[in-house]
Amino acid sequence: MPKTVKDVTYADPESLAQLRRDCARMAPDWQGIPSPTPEPAPATPLSSIHGVSVPARSARLLDGMSEYGD
Repeated sequence: MPKTVKDVTYADPESLAQLRRDCARMAPDWQGIPSPTPEPAPATPLSSIHGVSVPARSARLLDGMSEYGD
């Protein structure tokens, strides 16, 4: 019969140092699967974007906002 979670749950660590030691001890057991680097999506030409409408109130709000990095 498999052990229940209650049977294998550890007590809370006493300190951050203890938690870090526990994690370092278990790290070799963690097998990560490398994820492939996704290819960037091709840029959509502006001429193909149509049918988008923005309410005037939202457009005024965005127009009043500063540009990124100002």
